[in-house]
Amino acid sequence: MTRTLVVLGGGGDQLFMVRTARQMGLATLVFDMNPKAAAFAEADHHAVISTREPEAICAYLDRPEIRALDLAGVSTMGSDIPDIVARVAHHLGTPAISMESARLATDKFAMKRRFRECGVPIPWFAEVETAAEVRRALAERGQVVIKPVDRSGSRGVFLLGPDSDAEALFQAARDFSFSGRVQVEEYLPGLQISTETIMVNGRAVTPGFADRNYELLERFLPQIMENGGWVPSILGADDRAAVERAVEQASLALGITDGVTKGDVVLTPEGPKIIEIAARLSGGDFCESLVPLGTGINYVRAVIAMAVGDQPDLDALEPQWNVAVANRYFFPPPGRLVRVEGAEEVAAQDWVKKLEFWYQPGDVVPEMLSHAHRFGVFVLVAPDRATAQQRVDWVYRTINIVVE
Repeated sequence: MTRTLVVLGGGGDQLFMVRTARQMGLATLVFDMNPKAAAFAEADHHAVISTREPEAICAYLDRPEIRALDLAGVSTMGSDIPDIVARVAHHLGTPAISMESARLATDKFAMKRRFRECGVPIPWFAEVETAAEVRRALAERGQVVIKPVDRSGSRGVFLLGPDSDAEALFQAARDFSFSGRVQVEEYLPGLQISTETIMVNGRAVTPGFADRNYELLERFLPQIMENGGWVPSILGADDRAAVERAVEQASLALGITDGVTKGDVVLTPEGPKIIEIAARLSGGDFCESLVPLGTGINYVRAVIAMAVGDQPDLDALEPQWNVAVANRYFFPPPGRLVRVEGAEEVAAQDWVKKLEFWYQPGDVVPEMLSHAHRFGVFVLVAPDRATAQQRVDWVYRTINIVVE
């Protein structure tokens, strides 16, 4: 009988996992609250249940006809729900990180405390309950970042300086939090790196390594908004090795010896420091486009293999080639979308590997307050970073998003 992978989430982020599982000879059972979820069309089985309802998911999986599908593992891509993945996997008796590791990975304050206990290099941080505490941190440090302890995708993450409205931004961050909890951190300038690491028997292999792009930081302040990234990194071998060691140390501090971890790291003059670690695969284009196009590695296969109890092929995590890849997003002003001009010309370029818009004419484009509001994306390849930048600039000149 064909084994079945349970995939929590059926949106665009999870579609690549469903397709990869099929290539590996696995069937898929996808859960999503949206009856029109994109991955349903390509899944072998699906159920309209929210991924935030583990009891309902487990009850569905206990049905005799569902148990008969040979449920071999549970995973997700993009969705920051390692606690739900772990809970469902433990219910099925399939491999997963511990519930304690999952708890730490979904509580940024608890995570930072564990890092501090284990000597992981991190910025100064503190949980804050009032705007007055934020103002005190600002007075001491000049610039700080505030964020909910339990959200992802830049939701409620703000950079504060001496002239910031600490009261309003503290309240905004708290409003984004599921639990109403907020933490403040030292702001560390420097190159920011995204990593994705496969942990196997306590050994770390990091095939995902990209420079994050914050060229639009000033435009969106105080909101911290990333605009895609680059591979390969501009870092030399020594700096890259230092980042990878820090990510491995942080992963082990969370108790993750087998699984995937996603690292947000900043390279400071004192060396790399860990901003946070997620116990999941990234969404967007990191593991779906940037790394496969840039290196030939699909490490989602390794994550799926571990989820179903197979040994991952570590040799397949070695680069096959080295190509410059960039992904960037569109951030039009808010208003009602009239039309998008230039899309056909851009899509016709053989070096454009992805071009998507997530709004249709007539839709209301919101103010860009988090990564969830981005209008669309493109991914391109080039022989080197300079050429990639030229092509990025050309795409932005060619695409005209008309709103009223």
